[in-house]
Amino acid sequence: MAVEQGHVDVDLDNDIDKVVDEELAAKEVIAGGDGSSSKRKPKKVHRQSSKENVVASGFIHGPRSWKNSRRSRNGYGRGLPKKGGAGGKGVWGAPGSELLETYEDVNDPNFDNENLSNGDIELKAIVPDVSHEEIKKKVDPIILEYFENGDTHEASIAIAEAVPKQYRDVLVEQVIEVSMDHKPSHREMTSVLISDLFGHVISETDITKAFQSLLANLSDLILDIPDAPTFLGNFIARAIADDCIPPKFITITKEKSDNEVFQEALSRADTLLSMKHGLVRLHNVWGVGGALRPVKALTRQMNLTLQEYISSRDIEEASRCLRNLEVPHFHHELVYESIVMALEANNVQVEEALCNLLKAFDAAVLITPEQMERGFLRVFDDLPDIQMDVPLAYIILDRFVDRCHKEGFLTDKIIEKMPNRGRKRFVSEGDQQFIKNHKTS
Repeated sequence: MAVEQGHVDVDLDNDIDKVVDEELAAKEVIAGGDGSSSKRKPKKVHRQSSKENVVASGFIHGPRSWKNSRRSRNGYGRGLPKKGGAGGKGVWGAPGSELLETYEDVNDPNFDNENLSNGDIELKAIVPDVSHEEIKKKVDPIILEYFENGDTHEASIAIAEAVPKQYRDVLVEQVIEVSMDHKPSHREMTSVLISDLFGHVISETDITKAFQSLLANLSDLILDIPDAPTFLGNFIARAIADDCIPPKFITITKEKSDNEVFQEALSRADTLLSMKHGLVRLHNVWGVGGALRPVKALTRQMNLTLQEYISSRDIEEASRCLRNLEVPHFHHELVYESIVMALEANNVQVEEALCNLLKAFDAAVLITPEQMERGFLRVFDDLPDIQMDVPLAYIILDRFVDRCHKEGFLTDKIIEKMPNRGRKRFVSEGDQQFIKNHKTS
């Protein structure tokens, strides 16, 4: 409609100019006669406004209301929109003006202050909020990998990259909680990791917050880990021995709760620190690693485990004790000690109990077939020496091997290597009856 209005205004101006020119021509003809001999002189015509022209030409009103016209009121202009459509309130601007826009938002992540003259821009690091569950998911793979390789340097680099500084207490809490459900050697590795990370990755405040959080959640931890109070007390005492937290931590924390489990863990730590040479002994609070133990100590421990089993007949407890030794490569020693104990006992009930124990270990793959075979072959090789202490060793061994073979966990290869008794001798009638009773019993 604006374009049609402009065309109407232009036609109206042309009509007005035409009428004015005709009137001037008529006046000159009247003044100069026929006008053939006289020469017309150009006369300047003053341009009047549109409204005056309309009145002079006989128009009373324009073709439409003048207030709606885009034509300039002073007589100039072509009736086009002002500023090419970029003028006025609430308009989008001229086409292409968005390409020349120089306004920049300082809160825009892509904002570049090099184009500004002052350059007084303060950059702030934005750290996204992370939940404790997300932190624990990131920490778990790092902990398990550390338990495999034992490299504290690699673990510290991975932790520094994955865990922000404000969440390092959650890291310590998760490491301790995961190690509680693993072997004693892993708990020893956890104490070493906390000591190595202290000072450059974690601080005293982080360790203190972690222990306080674990003590507060100890009632829930004890449901899954019955020995959680003992373990946590060991960790607290070991951290104090390693100078990671001050000794006053126990005294200050005891006043915060009267919970029985809470006090049990702190009393455990206080007892370990109060014993003679406690700080030195705490370096072995988790025991020595399985492969680092002396052979005699491992043999004595296995012997005690077998004696306890003979008294209680608790296979699960014996299995737990064997796993805690963490020497799967040395399980053939348990087989050896079991057979020797059966030979020395010379008792059918003891032989049956030890046979059931070896069968349970074989079924649970706690003792591999290779370790089982190696244990029996060691007894076969040492049988001449054993016979010096146990005269009926060949007869009892024959009976025990036959019982184990019937249970199904001895291979034919072991049976074929069963040693013979050697040269037979003439025995008296009394000796023959004694041997016969052992074979039938």
